[in-house]
Amino acid sequence: MWEVCLKEIRGFFSSLIGYLVIGVFVLILGLMMWVFPDFSILDYNTASLDQFFFTVPLIFMFLIPAITMRSIAEEMQNGTLELLITKPISEVEIVIGKFLACLLLVWIALLPSLIYYYSVYQLASPVGNLDNGAIYGSYLGLLLLSASFVAIGIFSSSLTKNQIIAFLFGVALSYLLFYAFYYFSKLPIFFGKTDDIVQSIGMQDHYDSISRGVVDTRDIIYFFSVIFFFIWLTIQNINQKKN
Repeated sequence: MWEVCLKEIRGFFSSLIGYLVIGVFVLILGLMMWVFPDFSILDYNTASLDQFFFTVPLIFMFLIPAITMRSIAEEMQNGTLELLITKPISEVEIVIGKFLACLLLVWIALLPSLIYYYSVYQLASPVGNLDNGAIYGSYLGLLLLSASFVAIGIFSSSLTKNQIIAFLFGVALSYLLFYAFYYFSKLPIFFGKTDDIVQSIGMQDHYDSISRGVVDTRDIIYFFSVIFFFIWLTIQNINQKKN
């Protein structure tokens, strides 16, 4: 498992892929947080990172599928998946190794955002006048959300040899599970009746809940369930290709 993980990470950083992904992510966030007027922290009268935590899930929907699209699709395209399966390593270890490698890259990309926290901390009046509980909860929500998107992205990559199709499917599935259930809940058939239940199926409801600074075990269980479900589906796909 760790051999697969290290191989993937070396693959990312031996080319421009890893650096490009992190650079683009940091650049887009920097522009949105400090330059674009509808999002810029400088245009608000309160020291807050709400704009940051609102924006990152949307960026993740495109960034993470771009990272994961090659994880298994490239192996199938090059014919190396069969070779990898014949080695003394299980399908579970292969999938988890690739999952951990992609997740680590996403978390590395997220690290520079701590500069934003420090900047807003210093800009607050008085210094440090922030809702730290909500910020810590939001970061926890981002870690869980990113892990969920990585699991979805790897599953999408296991469905096809075409990396572009894997990317598009990963984006669509991530959007569906994050945003779509909120809009479904507004339909007349659900609104005012079971809209809360419909919203709870989507990730946005649980992400928003954690972002308030109150960590509910139900939200943690939800995200881990999504992660394990899509990892399990990916393992099943690889098993079918083996047989």
